[in-house]
Amino acid sequence: MNITSFPKEKIQKALTDAGAKHSGANDHIRLLFSPTDIDENNFERACDIYSRIDPENYETVVVIESYDKVLDKKLPMPSNKYFETPLGKVEVNDYMRNEFCDEDDDFFIHDEGYHEDMSLFSQLMMLQCMFKEFSVVSVQVADMAQSIVKELAHVMQEVLAPRRALIVFCCQLDNDCKEEFEKINKLLEDDNESGLLNFLNSGESHMEGVATFIAGVLVAKAWELDISFLESEYNDYRGRLLTGYAERQKVLL
Repeated sequence: MNITSFPKEKIQKALTDAGAKHSGANDHIRLLFSPTDIDENNFERACDIYSRIDPENYETVVVIESYDKVLDKKLPMPSNKYFETPLGKVEVNDYMRNEFCDEDDDFFIHDEGYHEDMSLFSQLMMLQCMFKEFSVVSVQVADMAQSIVKELAHVMQEVLAPRRALIVFCCQLDNDCKEEFEKINKLLEDDNESGLLNFLNSGESHMEGVATFIAGVLVAKAWELDISFLESEYNDYRGRLLTGYAERQKVLL
């Protein structure tokens, strides 16, 4: 059962319960790695990462997800003025959407990839249970080419660095792919960017949303953020792997 069928009270309670299990809201989180499809199996994990953010720190949320077919437009963004879930409407940040287009020629306001089952709507359900008010921009990655992924990451870095914006990168790895997860995590820990990119682009990975994940890693590296995946804290979690967050590096006194 997908989160879009969950009542608001269920989501809010789960977020509160999740927040009580860790140190609470973190002012240093800039991006999340969230499951592409939030359902009963990974709901607890999704609540964990979302409960760590402080909604007061953000005005806009940029949700990035991969599209499984190549489109004419490499980085399309739906033309909607707002997106609607069972919990209501969320306004689109049209100014920021146009900034992305101005920054790079591969960004287009285009509806070719828009559909009702986009990961965007799962993420909005979580956000609507936390934020009093916010705007959103939806970006789809419709090309796995490294040049496109790097351009996406570059634009996010340039446009969003000074903004009060949270980026949600939608990607997932089945829970039985723990060996692959450990390999990916080891490459990240070793700061082996070329090895990570070679593996993920080799076709050997079982990850859903590879391009989105790579873009998230590149942004985190450019902003010198520490990436934390929940598997390092909760080995008994059910659901899908790669759920995590990235925060500003802690300064040791």
